[in-house]
Amino acid sequence: MTSDNRKPTTNDSGIPVSSDEHALSIGADGPIVFHDHYLMEQMAAFNREMIPDRQPHAKGGGAFGHFEVTHDVSRYTKAKFLQPGAKTDVLIRFSTVAGESGSPDTWRDPRGFAVKFYTEEGNFDMVGNNTPVFFVRDPMKFQHFIHSQKRRADNGLRDHDMQWDFWTLAPESAHQVTWLMGDRGIPATWRHMDGFSSHTYMWVNAEGERFWVKYHFKTDQGIKCMTQEQADRMAGADADYHRRDLFEAIKRGDYPTWTLKMQIMPFEDAKHYRINPFDLTKVWPHGDYPLIEVGKLTLDRNPTDYHTQIEQAAFEPNNMVPGTGLSPDKMLLARSISYADAHRARLGGNYKQIPVNMPKCPVHSYSKGGAMRIHNVSDPVYALNSKGGPQADPGRYPEDAVWAADGEFVRSAYTLRPADDDYSQANVLINKVMDEAARDRLVSNVVGHVLGGVEEPVLSRVFEYWRNIDETIGNRIEEGVRAGRDR
Repeated sequence: MTSDNRKPTTNDSGIPVSSDEHALSIGADGPIVFHDHYLMEQMAAFNREMIPDRQPHAKGGGAFGHFEVTHDVSRYTKAKFLQPGAKTDVLIRFSTVAGESGSPDTWRDPRGFAVKFYTEEGNFDMVGNNTPVFFVRDPMKFQHFIHSQKRRADNGLRDHDMQWDFWTLAPESAHQVTWLMGDRGIPATWRHMDGFSSHTYMWVNAEGERFWVKYHFKTDQGIKCMTQEQADRMAGADADYHRRDLFEAIKRGDYPTWTLKMQIMPFEDAKHYRINPFDLTKVWPHGDYPLIEVGKLTLDRNPTDYHTQIEQAAFEPNNMVPGTGLSPDKMLLARSISYADAHRARLGGNYKQIPVNMPKCPVHSYSKGGAMRIHNVSDPVYALNSKGGPQADPGRYPEDAVWAADGEFVRSAYTLRPADDDYSQANVLINKVMDEAARDRLVSNVVGHVLGGVEEPVLSRVFEYWRNIDETIGNRIEEGVRAGRDR
């Protein structure tokens, strides 16, 4: 038994596991390893829990459009769709995270912001949110986090006590929870919110120089949000309000646009930067890495068949074209495996042959067979071969979006750096970004949420959690909850 007499966690074969929190990595700062069978079991089981809905991001909508490069960033990347003047067809799907497919659009929740670029070198996918950070930094916690935000096993109800139980036991969530409980936790429409890669990615230029980057899609419509009261009313009046708003705006010719801006960090800076630049719970201060404008994204075409064009759309962060790549962000590395696995479970092994997911460039793969395969296969169906089949060309397409790592196999999420902590960026958000009225709404939102069923011992941890972020805000939240309980 464990030291506090609780049962030890095991995998589904009954074998005890060594960590509920950390994936197996090559050193604390290195990549996760594919043979972490427990992580793979966690992700694979999670992806297959609900069919046919997506597990997270089940409720959503989207539209088609194009992305046009307006500024020269060729010194940073050789990706053809990011060269000056390039114009690329795109699909965007917006979504809520925790709600099921029939849930109201205006629940307080992060919003998904997934973009598929149909480039001449293959599909490039950016799977992001309307927040620049996330709740957890290690993929071992992701499945558990989503479970805590969904419905209880016993009564099928969402449970605020369960949500705060997880958040207060995972202090790394503080930054994202502060975003969530602030004004931007409920955007007025999808058109009036930003989109972020959140993750750090890599760009590689024609000379082989590497850069770490973050994507910021800034809404040209301006940021607009709903208050909790407005959102509650709209949830009853029109549960599909956000989906309807986007469709109707495009239908009347009011095409929404976003300006893509990048934060770009020289490759060597990451080794010595004061915070870990791959930690998904952190932002890079714009004073250190200012936004660089790249281009304009426009949505100007509605789907004609929601099921085939939006519901069956499959986005995956492993879709990287030459000149782009992943980073040592552990959550990103796990998602590069998990998303494709989720699509195979939900849509079938040949999901990339569904028209909305098909690239608009030639495909020369050795995949064959399987349910729902519609593309003809011709011999040879194997590599290596001497029969004229396609052949990899490392000279033309080198594996250059890479980095070095070494170390013992450990279960640890990053080496702490001088400015690494779980609360300071949330404090900056409250005191440097929010004004007094926004802070008042933050307190009101948290108090209302906590009054919705959070009990001891979780309740006391909630107050301490907020005091760790900001003592004044924490005290105000406790006063508001105590007063509400005394009525």
